[in-house]
Amino acid sequence: MKVEISSESSEQVKTKPPAKNCKTPFPGFRIVTYDFEYVSVDGERPKPVCLVWHDWESGETHRIWQDELLKMKKPPFDVSEKTICCTYYYGAEGSCHQVLGWDHPENVLDCFAEFRNRTNGAKVPCGNSLIGAMIFYGLPTMTGEMKSSMRDLILSGGPWSIKEKEEILKYCEADVSALNQLVIAMAPDIDLVTALYRGAYSVCLAEIEDRGIPIDKKNLDKIRKAWPELLEKLTVEVDREYGCFKGSVFKHNLFAEYLIRNGIDWPRTVTGRLDLADSTFREKTIQYPELEELRELRSTLSQTRNLKLTVGADGRNRCMLSPFASKTGRNQPSNAKFIFGPAKWVRFLIKPEAGMALAYVDYSQQEFGIAAALSNDKAMQEAYKSGDPYITFAKQSGAVPDDATPQSHPRERAQFKTCALGTLYGLGSEGMAQKLNQSVETGRQLLRHHRNCYPDFWKWSHDTVATAILLREMQTVMGWKMKVPPRINAQEGPNMRSLANFPMQANGSEMLRVAVIKAHELDVEICATVHDALLIQAPLDLIDKAALDTQQAMEEASELILKGFSLKTDTEFVKWPDRYFDERGAGMWSKIMKLLP
Repeated sequence: MKVEISSESSEQVKTKPPAKNCKTPFPGFRIVTYDFEYVSVDGERPKPVCLVWHDWESGETHRIWQDELLKMKKPPFDVSEKTICCTYYYGAEGSCHQVLGWDHPENVLDCFAEFRNRTNGAKVPCGNSLIGAMIFYGLPTMTGEMKSSMRDLILSGGPWSIKEKEEILKYCEADVSALNQLVIAMAPDIDLVTALYRGAYSVCLAEIEDRGIPIDKKNLDKIRKAWPELLEKLTVEVDREYGCFKGSVFKHNLFAEYLIRNGIDWPRTVTGRLDLADSTFREKTIQYPELEELRELRSTLSQTRNLKLTVGADGRNRCMLSPFASKTGRNQPSNAKFIFGPAKWVRFLIKPEAGMALAYVDYSQQEFGIAAALSNDKAMQEAYKSGDPYITFAKQSGAVPDDATPQSHPRERAQFKTCALGTLYGLGSEGMAQKLNQSVETGRQLLRHHRNCYPDFWKWSHDTVATAILLREMQTVMGWKMKVPPRINAQEGPNMRSLANFPMQANGSEMLRVAVIKAHELDVEICATVHDALLIQAPLDLIDKAALDTQQAMEEASELILKGFSLKTDTEFVKWPDRYFDERGAGMWSKIMKLLP
């Protein structure tokens, strides 16, 4: 079954006729279930230990140990369109395909992704692992203690005795046997068309994780060697301008004094304390750019203290991108291990190899554009197409003249941006006022502007949330679901802001998945997915074409998800011998380079 994603089809996904009928949960296809065991070291490609696979047509189970496995040039089972290959978390199996140089299956059914889709938003008693899924469906399974001990044995890396090899093979076979039962139990819940689309994305992601992000390992090693002494010097150096630290501890009262000295308004929590959330710092640095280095230092101290970036010996940052881990279906890689997770200065370690270049291609105001398209609000769509929806919103409200620009009216643009984005997740007038550090009446006035300018959006948003509460479920245009808990009382029930924001975030997630598949079909080498962006690589003389292909894939993906409405993309290039640049971390990076021994 070949999955085709077409912008010309309202059904989004088409299928080719099944090959033939057979006694399986999915008539017309051969079924193969399989599982690898492998040794994994952070930042490195895995080392396969063994493979067990089961052919549903013959009923035979096959076990292959490492020495034989490493000699094989292709999978021992069929991976053509005639067969559906079932796994539990394809990223693991896909990484072994990459190392072995095997083709990936044409049809992947990742039972992890489908279990997440089945239970997303609901309480899962024993988690999302294979054991958790088996327990959820009332199937017999091995104990967590046994699984943990076998994993420890495998991760020891060997050499293993004959008895230990047999234990590992039996353990792997037990997982395949469990997966067979799970596929049968889950089949009634699975929409095969959308499941294979998610499987196609998992295949692409396996290649992305294997490729990794090129890192300036020389400077990373220097920084690691000088850490944590460098961190102490950095705190002293940066804090000279602010005076907010005592040793390595950020002091609330010293920060309050700094704000008073510099005449900076700052939001407070409901208890009256200064709101020190990183999101608040991020918003205020737009208004007060001089706070950026203080924010970076706090982020460095909280997130980057141990520099746990996982970088292989080949200088590539590799980690699990954790697809389908969030409620909205977005990837959730570890903030500590992924180069885009910690403080912004860390991104300066991204550097293309000699003769290569990188391009960072991201959607422009993706969430605003999705809301405008899905709600079919023409004024909102006009604002998006203007190129700067926030200053256009201010113009539509009559708050600024028609010839206003972001440069001529930065304060108004910042206010209307906060309002435009806040309404996407149900932010009320009090929350709006708190974020802007303005009166509640200012918050009410901004919301009135938004309601007056975009009435169709407000009706759509209200109806979407009401329908979700009634049906107790939300769903994207490509079938990613989220359960909505019932309202028990004023304290217990659905998070209304999450419900309001789900259509933008979750459909944005779908959009990036489709973009990844389309870019992959154009032979674009993707190094990472970053929220609503793709980081790609290509030789210097081919990077412009690769970037154009990526933009084409992303725009086509937006048109498919949004029924013809196209989102804009922005591209930034990093060409050897340059390194990745982010203005928000530039000052901190410069200081770190000066402080290095």
